[in-house]
Amino acid sequence: MILFTRMECRVLAMAIALFAAAVPAVGGSAGTALPRATAESQGISSTGLQALYAEADAGRFGIHGLMVLRHGKVVAEGWWAPYTADDPHELYSLSKSFTSTAIGLLQAEGRINIHDKLLGYFPDQAPPDAADNLKNMRLRDLLMMSTGQQPEEVDRINIGAADGSGTRQFLAAPVKQRPGTLFYYNTPASYMLSATVQKVTGQTVRDYLVPRLFEPLGIATPAWDLSPEGYNLGGSGLHLRTEDVAKFGQLLLQRGEWNGRRLLPAEWVDQATARQTSNGSNPDSDWEQGYGFQFWRCTPGFYRGDGAFGQFVIVMPQYDAVVAINSGSRDMGGIMKMLWARLLPELRAAPLPEDREAQGALQSRLAHLQLPPTSGAVKKSLAAAISGRVYRLEPNDAKIETISLQFPKSGYAAVKFRQSGNDETLAVGRDAWSACQQTNGGRLATSGAWTAAETYAIQTAVCGTPYVVTYRFKFAGDTLMIERDANVSFSRDKLAAWRGTSR
Repeated sequence: MILFTRMECRVLAMAIALFAAAVPAVGGSAGTALPRATAESQGISSTGLQALYAEADAGRFGIHGLMVLRHGKVVAEGWWAPYTADDPHELYSLSKSFTSTAIGLLQAEGRINIHDKLLGYFPDQAPPDAADNLKNMRLRDLLMMSTGQQPEEVDRINIGAADGSGTRQFLAAPVKQRPGTLFYYNTPASYMLSATVQKVTGQTVRDYLVPRLFEPLGIATPAWDLSPEGYNLGGSGLHLRTEDVAKFGQLLLQRGEWNGRRLLPAEWVDQATARQTSNGSNPDSDWEQGYGFQFWRCTPGFYRGDGAFGQFVIVMPQYDAVVAINSGSRDMGGIMKMLWARLLPELRAAPLPEDREAQGALQSRLAHLQLPPTSGAVKKSLAAAISGRVYRLEPNDAKIETISLQFPKSGYAAVKFRQSGNDETLAVGRDAWSACQQTNGGRLATSGAWTAAETYAIQTAVCGTPYVVTYRFKFAGDTLMIERDANVSFSRDKLAAWRGTSR
């Protein structure tokens, strides 16, 4: 099952370079928090939840944050250092579910109808020889990823084209099959929904949702990436905290009602999250249980929104439960199977006796979660010999000009580098993670250790994203080789090596 098209890989993949990843700022405060409760009071054993988090930790799923809600209350929440509860996280395709919500709100306001033809909103960009299939394409077809466009045609569309031709490219793509009949995961379709919202309202999807969704839920105004045309990407680019995602899931569970106020029509929530089209026939696959309006159906019979590398909001109406997850994972299916196996059996109908000992053990585990730091047991290394030595790098994709490592007798190590004429110093945690640090390129956390006498490895977590990049500094005389690989990637995990020599 192809979950991410070649177009999506091209447009949305972050350019992973040494110590550089721009993360949009988020305005406003963290907003109001969800209520908390003990697991037992909501019919879940703390021992069962501890087993869930233990497997999430031991399984090396790359989970950054995991929250479990029952009956509207948070019963367990944990973040793997260096990630924290306050970090907005890149949601990738989970953004689609928010774009769908904007469409539902616009329809409720009587400003659009999902049976409207798409071309009616883009009359000036329609090709002069538009075929009947394109003329008949409805907003509904875009919502359920059934535009009638063939996979190879969808994959050629570049919504991020620098010349601002994204919408024109979509409308110019052949529509060889009748819309509504062929499912193909289509991020450009989500982009066109975002563009439609802006055509109708004069506002981006984000700005349209602020007073209608984000503010009522107590979500600080989020960042949402823009295309060169000035539209939110729609199918990606939204940045929210794990708890913000959990609030969205709880709103959906409550069929659009929040604190006695109706934010979304119940009928829309039911329609958007129901099976609207077939997307496969494998009874064991969580990607072949049917697709709604930018929502997936799950094998146990409930629904979710999800995004690349393990961004999830999973809504379980049968159990009155919600799970929100942010990750940098290669195994999204494994994460879901873990939840089905570990969590579902723990969701009981009635409260359980309070278990203070188990609750304490759970809280202790949640307080000490972390991604595995770089570790090494090397007794002798080149630390003293190369500390402070400056290496000039050959031309490279990150435009790093010079780099040096420093190893004081105590405290953090440090890496100093010049990038595009700017000097930076980054503290490196020793066999542990540093806190996220602000650099010119973004917020980064690091962990480093000597893994061999001549090799120093640094993991760099790009805070607020799925990405952790490992750099292996290999020293030989006056030369330096830096090998790089990423935990996850849309294209390749192993990145081009860099070479340098000392002055």
